[in-house]
Amino acid sequence: MIDIESIIFQRLSTVLRANYSEISVYGEYVKTPAVFPCVTIEEKDNYVLERTRSSGGIENHAGLVYEINVYSNKKTGKKSQCKEIFSLIDREMQDMGFTRTMLNPIPNIDDATIYRMVGRYKAVVSTNKTIYRR
Repeated sequence: MIDIESIIFQRLSTVLRANYSEISVYGEYVKTPAVFPCVTIEEKDNYVLERTRSSGGIENHAGLVYEINVYSNKKTGKKSQCKEIFSLIDREMQDMGFTRTMLNPIPNIDDATIYRMVGRYKAVVSTNKTIYRR
């Protein structure tokens, strides 16, 4: 299995913490964050790209999908804060070779005072960890 999850997490968390000293960043889903703003970075899919497998069945490339949630609970400007944070995330993901496939606000059913946005990114990665947009 081709695994670059820790590389993605490290790069994004470093950029986010450099810009938001109080931000909490997790590598898994958090139902109700304790510290805001909050970002979760999850690898949602990691599948073998069958057309590039060797004749011996060895994986050469994997298709990856990442889902990122951004939460804010500011009294005013929480939507703007989520968008600002996603702007940083989007730039980093695109710089690494990922393509954004969606970015939407999601109602936070458990606590309506929390604003939440979710984005998904996809790419193909090789065994030597080169990331391709297609």
